[in-house]
Amino acid sequence: MSEHTNKQFHSDLETTRSLFLQMGGLVESMVRDAMEALATGDIDLVDQVREREKEVNRLEVDIDERIGLLIARNQPTAVDLRLLLSVSKMLTDMERSGDEAEKIAKIARRLHETNGYGHYEPVVELRHMSSFVTAMIRDCLDAFARMDPVHAARVVRNDKEVDKEWKGSLRHIITYMIEDPRTISHSIDLIFIARALERIGDHAKNMSERVIYMVRGDDVRHTGIKNTERLARGETIEDDS
Repeated sequence: MSEHTNKQFHSDLETTRSLFLQMGGLVESMVRDAMEALATGDIDLVDQVREREKEVNRLEVDIDERIGLLIARNQPTAVDLRLLLSVSKMLTDMERSGDEAEKIAKIARRLHETNGYGHYEPVVELRHMSSFVTAMIRDCLDAFARMDPVHAARVVRNDKEVDKEWKGSLRHIITYMIEDPRTISHSIDLIFIARALERIGDHAKNMSERVIYMVRGDDVRHTGIKNTERLARGETIEDDS
């Protein structure tokens, strides 16, 4: 690769990284605004989320095309190839996180347009869960930007907490329905929102695992959290056999 071609390749690589971070920032704001719409009934926020979802889809297609061209034209190796392959996989998780945020926004609109919806207690619990999930997306993007596998491993561990929050919210909402059958319809919608947040947490975990692969070259999927943290630190994993 000539010096000029090499400079152009790394410039294009940086553009791809920047576009992915931009996409991630949009998704983070979509989750935050969708939950704000649920809490406040601000329908303008729902429209903003749906507009951003279109931009996220556009970025997904744009970045995917860029990655294909960069691989075909430059035949990158080692770290550069891992970066491109990782972003290609992370795109899917990020786009699906945006889809889940849009789903939350649509449910928020429906709840507030339905007579009798009140700001009852489970919403507060879901807002706490959403804060945790948006922090996971932000931390994942930070780990990606700084090429920090240890930070990424912390996001993987945090997914366990989101799973606990999801189960706790489910129990709480079911109890609410039993105590007051009038809330059943609205409560089912809140269960869908809790499930969407749990899925976003899963996507953030998946992306963080890709960051570790991108930096270390180790595939940490299905290795368990302790081995994930060891590999993120550059250590060898323990043999469980």
